[in-house]
This record gives sequence, C-alpha cells and structure tokens, in this order.
Amino acid sequence: MGMSDDVLSQTSIKINGSASTRDDAISEANELLLAAGAVTNDYLTSMLAREESESSYVGNFFAAPRGGAESAAAVLTPGISMVRYSKPVDWGGNEVRFVVAIASDEEGTAQILARLTDIFSDAELVEKVRHAPSDEAVFALLSVVNER
Repeated sequence: MGMSDDVLSQTSIKINGSASTRDDAISEANELLLAAGAVTNDYLTSMLAREESESSYVGNFFAAPRGGAESAAAVLTPGISMVRYSKPVDWGGNEVRFVVAIASDEEGTAQILARLTDIFSDAELVEKVRHAPSDEAVFALLSVVNER
C-alpha cells in the first residue's frame, strides 16, 4: 500500500474550525472530504441523516460523523478529515472539539473508527492534538490512523 492509500492527508486537516453548530461542523468536515476527492456532494446528506438517527459523539471531545450504508455510492475513495474547534461545538449536549468525518465502506469505517477511538481515548494525546500549533503537527499526531 502506497502513500496514496492513506485515509488521512495533511490537507484534510483544519485546526481552526469556524462552525458553531453540529450540522455546520459536519458540513465543514465534509468540505475537506470533497476537496480531497473522497466523496461526492451527496455524502453530506447521508452524514446528516445518520446523525439524526444515531449520534456520532464518541467521547473525549470527539465526534466521528459518517454516512450510513446507503451512502456507499457517494464514497469515491476512503478518506477522513479532521476539524478542530477552539470553542466547543454542542453535540447533543456534549462538547466536541474534534470532528473527524469518515468516508469508507462499512468494514473500512469500522477499522478507521477503531484506530480513531484508540487515539482519542488517550487523554494525553488528546491534549497534544488540542494544542498542536499547526496542521502539520496535528497530522504527525494522527497519522497513526494510516497504519495498516
């Protein structure tokens, strides 16, 4: 597997998110997936619909929105994007500072989510990601998600 197979690239990280609502945060993360060529315009609709039926809040200021099974056609290539918020976004009563949108098939999504959960369950690492000064620094901390 070459570099092009990585699900996270530095260009899919934004450390100064501007959204103030859950749906705007999902849209902001989706913009990065679109820019990376990972998804079509239809993917956002699927992520928002899935969020209505099942919250993507995971814990430790972290949410992982993703499309449902019906969104497979909207995923062009596996990818994730990460937006960090200095001011927490209200996610159904939970504070979210990291929105990591996942675009993949069901099996890939499960693997990516497991890796992300490992990362974001480490409180020390979460603090490092929270205070990292640049996209590059965040990428260095999260690039473990690309390991297979």
